[in-house]
Amino acid sequence: MATPPIEFIPDAGQDEAVPAATLNIEARRHQIFPVLGAAEIKRMHRFGQVRQFADGEPILEAGRTAFGLVVVLSGRIAVTRFDGLGNTWPVVEHGPGQFGGEVAQLSGRPALANAHAVGAVEVLVISSESLRALVIAEAELGERIVRALILRRVGLLEANSGGPVIVGPRGHGRIHHLQSFLAANGHPHTVLDPQTDSQAAELMALYQPTADQLPLVVCPDGVVKKNPSLAELGRCLGLLPELDENKVWDVIVVGAGPAGLATAVYAASEGLSVLALETRAYGGQAAASARIENYLGFPTGVSGRALAGRAFVQAQKFGVEIAIPAPAARLICDTYPLQVEMCGSGTRLKARSVVLSCGARYRRPSLANLKQFEGRGVYYWASPIEAKLCKSEEVILVGGGNSAGQAAVFLSGHAAKVHMVIRGEGLAATMSSYLIERIAATRNIVLHTHTEIVALEGDEDGLRQVRWRNRLSGQEQDADVCRVFLFIGADPNTGWLGDCGVDVDDKGFIRTGFDVTKAQCHANFSRGVYPPELPARAALETSVPGVFAIGDVRANSTKRVAAAVGEGAAVVSQIHAFLANLPAGQRG
Repeated sequence: MATPPIEFIPDAGQDEAVPAATLNIEARRHQIFPVLGAAEIKRMHRFGQVRQFADGEPILEAGRTAFGLVVVLSGRIAVTRFDGLGNTWPVVEHGPGQFGGEVAQLSGRPALANAHAVGAVEVLVISSESLRALVIAEAELGERIVRALILRRVGLLEANSGGPVIVGPRGHGRIHHLQSFLAANGHPHTVLDPQTDSQAAELMALYQPTADQLPLVVCPDGVVKKNPSLAELGRCLGLLPELDENKVWDVIVVGAGPAGLATAVYAASEGLSVLALETRAYGGQAAASARIENYLGFPTGVSGRALAGRAFVQAQKFGVEIAIPAPAARLICDTYPLQVEMCGSGTRLKARSVVLSCGARYRRPSLANLKQFEGRGVYYWASPIEAKLCKSEEVILVGGGNSAGQAAVFLSGHAAKVHMVIRGEGLAATMSSYLIERIAATRNIVLHTHTEIVALEGDEDGLRQVRWRNRLSGQEQDADVCRVFLFIGADPNTGWLGDCGVDVDDKGFIRTGFDVTKAQCHANFSRGVYPPELPARAALETSVPGVFAIGDVRANSTKRVAAAVGEGAAVVSQIHAFLANLPAGQRG
């Protein structure tokens, strides 16, 4: 099962990647594998400690070692890719002045590659915590290091190298579920079909999984898991660290979309300890946008995934602890510090302040067998993984908002035809004009107005047929379509806040600032209490002191990525003000 060496080169000026055939890899080698000068290494010594390794001795072990950075002082270290099945391939040899590591080392996650000493080697070992201090204290040097770490992760992703190996029959719905989770979190992985791969077949024969134990997942350290949950997968990759119930964080951010990541970056950069909890993948729903063209500073547009990826690395750089997948089950406000109870484990995490950027949950149409086909023909986002599945097929996309428009344009580059289905009479009321114009100019996008899906048909292998109906004529039609993309909006993710008493409006969105005061004034007036005695409240603070809400989950917020990022930045000054007014014993 030989896999060729990495053959990619990141595009100049970006952290995206393009095929090696379009660029000479040597043109960027100095950025991917830079050689540091003697003066630079001398400045780095205060951040690490010198260690020696004998010839052949392991320095990094995939899935186990969690060094921050290993800088070669003398000798050489050989880096090899490792897939958990025992297969290795050479990647590069680092000589004096070069360093081993990739972007996961910023947060102390396990290495995705092996490295061993070639001859007697002396290295400077820098922990993840010290690495973060280094890249902040040494800005120019830190920029070169971080760029190299990012580009190396891009290389692993392009080659599907490192990370877990997913083993199962082609088309298995659970495989897509795991693969989508890993791709959304920028984590390299490999998928093997036992029908076509001998090692995968041997693994199936050895473990003999039942149908409900598929797929098998081989973690980077070689541990095999049967049909793991996302939480189990997150733990085996270091995405979901063990969280200390005794630690009191300055800020717990619930939701790592654009708003939450902005709060995390700004709060951590200003010295606050920050924990970010995310249910599925950093970037939230914005990360599913194929191209955002109205975000300030990106005149040619930027994908939601690229924007989120940059923010995610930035948060790690400033020391934010990010846990994925880590859904919150309950917010406890009748004690201080505040507590966030985690779903499943019941772990209670303490914080002096909590920022709710938990966004919204995908809205699901009322179709009897919808859940049966989720991940096997029905999707709530359109990433490159889904695009590959619908290559040269006809697909249906339901929805008329900006996200739906971006997805339709993106899918039109892969699918034979995109049927865009909306219940209304047109797109003008719900979509930006530039997207409407682009859709109209795309020949293989067909808009169906006054139309809705009424039935899904298929079998254990997935979706096979869709029935839709014209709402004006009542006429129904069957379409042999195997892929349906649902972009019909979302409902606020606030059901878990009931025990805390955070005030929400009649649609479930969280009231903040003046909206809270106004609602309390009305409530007091109705009880005959006038004038009301109400405390001053920050613009983004909820009805519960120390609990703030930002982004899409906030009532009357502007549902745009730029607005979410702005609120994420603005809330930090309000957190500082809240913490400064705490009694001396509660400030930490």
